[in-house]
Amino acid sequence: MKKVLDGIKNNAMVIALLLVIVFFSIQTQGKILSPANFNNLIAQNAYLFLLGAGMLVCMLTGGNIDLSVGSLVALIGSVGATIMVTKGMPIPLAILAMIAIGIIVGIWQGFWIAYMNIPPWIVTLAGFLSFRGLATAILKGLTIAPIPPSFVNVFNGSLPDIQVGNIKLICMLAGVAACVIFVVSEMKNRAMRLKKNYEVAPLGNMVAKCVIICAVVLIYTYKLATYMGLPYIVIWLAVILLAYNFVLSKTTLGRSYYAMGGNPEAARLSGIDTKKIYFMAYLNMALLATFTGMVVMARLTSATPTAGTNFEMDAISACMVGGVSAYGGAGTIPGMMVGAALVGVINLGMSIMGVDANWQKVVKGVVLLVAVVFDIMSKKKGKKS
Repeated sequence: MKKVLDGIKNNAMVIALLLVIVFFSIQTQGKILSPANFNNLIAQNAYLFLLGAGMLVCMLTGGNIDLSVGSLVALIGSVGATIMVTKGMPIPLAILAMIAIGIIVGIWQGFWIAYMNIPPWIVTLAGFLSFRGLATAILKGLTIAPIPPSFVNVFNGSLPDIQVGNIKLICMLAGVAACVIFVVSEMKNRAMRLKKNYEVAPLGNMVAKCVIICAVVLIYTYKLATYMGLPYIVIWLAVILLAYNFVLSKTTLGRSYYAMGGNPEAARLSGIDTKKIYFMAYLNMALLATFTGMVVMARLTSATPTAGTNFEMDAISACMVGGVSAYGGAGTIPGMMVGAALVGVINLGMSIMGVDANWQKVVKGVVLLVAVVFDIMSKKKGKKS
């Protein structure tokens, strides 16, 4: 019984995600499960996964956050649209220009945080205000459209596929391949931990985890395969999130972020360059916000001064709901992905139901508070034990 309860506790957010999907399926009479809405779930909420990955890295360093990312998304869009549409700059050069701006912003904010010891929330709050102001000034309060189709297709198009009946074959095979890779990876990790005499979860828990995750992946890819095929944004997300998961879980740099959050002074005494870690976290966040700015501009096929509004809050929510500690030193990419999916389903479900935008904010605020309370209670139980 204890093992079952531990399994439920360890997978609480996955269970919550499934329950939320069931709830909205009933409330929307199955509309949320349509192929079009499965596609929209990623297309409309890709920013959650991208910014969530960057916010996770920042939070690992000690519960720090970046309040400027939503405004930076708007700034990148305003610059990109202006130079591509108004000035006629070639798309490759425009992309390089947007990346250059992201690097400059990351260096600027990282310098003040890491080397001048100014609290991250102050530096990024300044960015929140100034970047939004710059975006509005560049656009003169107007919307620039349409964005060149060749740019839009890079982020918002779909992979060419082979049609077999009503199924797009490559998309379906991609889902199957993802499940095989995931199961093999889980089996290898378990075998390695057993070989080193590390503690492992019961075999039943691993099997249940693999069955649930593979079922979700296969259902999702089937829905996509009967609609428009595999979107490029799914490929972008897979590559980026797999890379971040590898860095954080398998490299010295990743372990340094966890050490920073656990005990910054001990990390410094052990030889970790803590200033460099802080700097890299915020440079990384700026680059992900830059990429997100391109993705959002491609999805909207326009640039507006209000793009990215509240994105930073949604990214923080995705991390907190996904088990990232408010104190730093704990959190994973898979956990953040579950949190982002949960927030994304709530966004999509309430939109389909026609819930007022203000009440949507109330619901997301309550979800965030529950996640923080859960984190605090877990910390207290850990100290008592």
